[in-house]
Amino acid sequence: MIKHSLAILKDLQYPTGLVAASKITVKTGYNLAWIRDNVYASLGFEATKSYTRLKQIYHALLDVLLKHEYKIDCAIKQKPAYHYQYIHARYDPLTMEEIWEAWGNKQNDAIGALLYKIGDLESKSIKIIRNNNDLRIIQKLVHYLASVEYWHDEDNGIWEEFEEIHSSSVGACVAGLKKISKLADVPKYLIRNGEKTLKKLLPRESKTKHVDMALLSLVYPYDVVSKQQAKTILNNVEKYLVRKKGVIRYIGDRYYYRNREAEWTMGFPWLAIIYKKLNKPDKYSYYMRKTLSVMNKNGELPELYFANAEHHNENSPLAWSQALYIVGQKAKFSV
Repeated sequence: MIKHSLAILKDLQYPTGLVAASKITVKTGYNLAWIRDNVYASLGFEATKSYTRLKQIYHALLDVLLKHEYKIDCAIKQKPAYHYQYIHARYDPLTMEEIWEAWGNKQNDAIGALLYKIGDLESKSIKIIRNNNDLRIIQKLVHYLASVEYWHDEDNGIWEEFEEIHSSSVGACVAGLKKISKLADVPKYLIRNGEKTLKKLLPRESKTKHVDMALLSLVYPYDVVSKQQAKTILNNVEKYLVRKKGVIRYIGDRYYYRNREAEWTMGFPWLAIIYKKLNKPDKYSYYMRKTLSVMNKNGELPELYFANAEHHNENSPLAWSQALYIVGQKAKFSV
């Protein structure tokens, strides 16, 4: 199954190195490339030591940002006042151009995620940075997060929806700034301000959301919460969000809503990974079995299943889900 899932993930990668969110042929827009989704997709390549494809992702993401460096410079010079002035979340995976459709483009977590993983891979001696151009754009991303004042910037968050201060966005930036600090100049106040916000917000995701699947990111991959905070997040997610075919994003989610909230498959391997990290083999095995149970006949993990239904939406496979399954299978228990 790992080999098959890896083949599925490889099929979603364009010649440029960018990974599409789903099949190249889908008509939903998921044939495009998201910064965040590429970071999560890369976890599957890392887990299987597919380092050539892993590096292709990050080199492509850095090339995208270098191509739009002028925009980052403008945002550093003056805090963005409009959505289009923020670093875009989605790109054409062939031309690497921004997608100009109106979208929830204020996604600070995507920048935090990118900085986090580049710093993490470099610390493992998996060399991502090619030259001074890469170092320059990475430093500018730090300046960008300072300019937008990420710690109290109301962004669209992981789910690209309502503008609020999101714990998952702030946490991603805190983790990213910490990890990249060995490669870039990161003023201490940038991290400190984010940590203060997390202290106030957690265990909530935002003012309007008590619990949200996005909070799992603070446990894995970012590891920016205490053991007690992690336990609370897990308890809340399991109590309020876990369903038969997946994990709902949050209570009241209207995306693909049919009588009730849609059930996302990525939640099962995500929980499994965290329970393996916490050395809970029974819980890990439970959620890996749940993951296998929601694979379709092609061995794909679709984006989501409709509530209380056996059929899923057209976004299948979802790169993010497939990658988390691979990580879940390859991760080791603590000793």
